[in-house]
Amino acid sequence: MPVLAELPDYSPLQWAVISLFPAAMLASALWDAAAMRIPNWLTGGLALAFPIAAAGTALPLETVGWHLLTGLGALAVVMALFATGWIGGGDAKLFAATALWLGHEGILAYTLVTTMLGGGLTLLLISFRGMPLPQALIGQEWILRLHDPREGVPYGLALAAGGLLVFAQSLWLG
Repeated sequence: MPVLAELPDYSPLQWAVISLFPAAMLASALWDAAAMRIPNWLTGGLALAFPIAAAGTALPLETVGWHLLTGLGALAVVMALFATGWIGGGDAKLFAATALWLGHEGILAYTLVTTMLGGGLTLLLISFRGMPLPQALIGQEWILRLHDPREGVPYGLALAAGGLLVFAQSLWLG
């Protein structure tokens, strides 16, 4: 993981734009945990922030092209998974927008890390849903939703955590 001395010498404005990625990851995770959905404005905003970040950090055009191809390829794959009901639409869009930022250099690591985190999250939820809910948590709607075995898995948590882990090793911070 990069240490502060190894980070790029970005201007405050460049750092502000780059920080949109971790902010969007955090917001996506929280939103999905609380509401079991990831809003379009969040995933769309993340995708639209990429060209701004690329231009603001003078990312080479060839690299931008590879990132665009990676994002589009990821979108095609995850939309097929969405069409078959394997994943939610918000999860699909978040994966594709994250792939756009991470590019071909990070897509494999992102997929593997997210898959492992998602599997762990699923096992945790299965265990949590098999236990009685403590009385103090019964009034919390989002906790009730997470505890309900009829609900899905808020996979945005795994997508966001995986995105942050791979982003920390990406060209943006290296």
